[in-house]
Amino acid sequence: MKLQGKTALVTGSDSGIGQAIATLFAEQGADVAVIYHTDRAGADQTAAKIASFGRRAVVLQGDVGDPSSVKRIFGEVTAQLGRLDILVNDAGVGAGGAEVAELDDAQLETVIRTDLFGPLYCCREFVKLRREAGGGGRIVTISSVAQHLPTPESAPYGMAKAALGSLTRSLSREVANDKINVNNIAPGLIQTPMTQKRLDDPDAREKSMSVIPWHRPGQPEEIARLALFLASDDGDYVTGQTWTIDGGLSMQWGGA
Repeated sequence: MKLQGKTALVTGSDSGIGQAIATLFAEQGADVAVIYHTDRAGADQTAAKIASFGRRAVVLQGDVGDPSSVKRIFGEVTAQLGRLDILVNDAGVGAGGAEVAELDDAQLETVIRTDLFGPLYCCREFVKLRREAGGGGRIVTISSVAQHLPTPESAPYGMAKAALGSLTRSLSREVANDKINVNNIAPGLIQTPMTQKRLDDPDAREKSMSVIPWHRPGQPEEIARLALFLASDDGDYVTGQTWTIDGGLSMQWGGA
């Protein structure tokens, strides 16, 4: 097992990609802290999956956009699990339907604070913990292919995701001497509760599939397998990178 004896904290692990990552990590031997914002039922479902592999699960509610909440979460996780080896930043919110000129301040604040400040706050706490432990560790952040592509009527989301790529590069240099790997995954259209409405609409689905060379949505488990590689010793020589996994979507734009 690739993560035997490790502990991981996965934000947004109550559903979708985060749930798939938490489950696979447990299958590979890790104890996992399941962090959720509002979906307690989904978090409990994830915890049950983790327990089915004989691993420990800690379920905690929190807001990654609130630094005091993040500090509390990390304190409780280390108190209950004893240590923390892996951080996966998955929590995020989508936003769309408003041009920059029409953006509401509250919506802008929510997206940037959750999708950008949240991972930053979590990375800050994780690095402090790992340095106290003598170094080592893995950070995997889930951004989006939107960090590479224009996002009309969803500029704050694209801005935040692009910034995560920059954060990954900068942080990887800062913590290289601590032997903390820092990497980023940029998924394309993945079948999750956040995207299900679009995929259930025949016209919207056809439009989406027409620009994806693989002509299908990705599955959360596919992202989880890449996260496992980056979180395990298999990815030890990889740091500061963004891994795009989108069925060829970002390549299609060059030929349109």
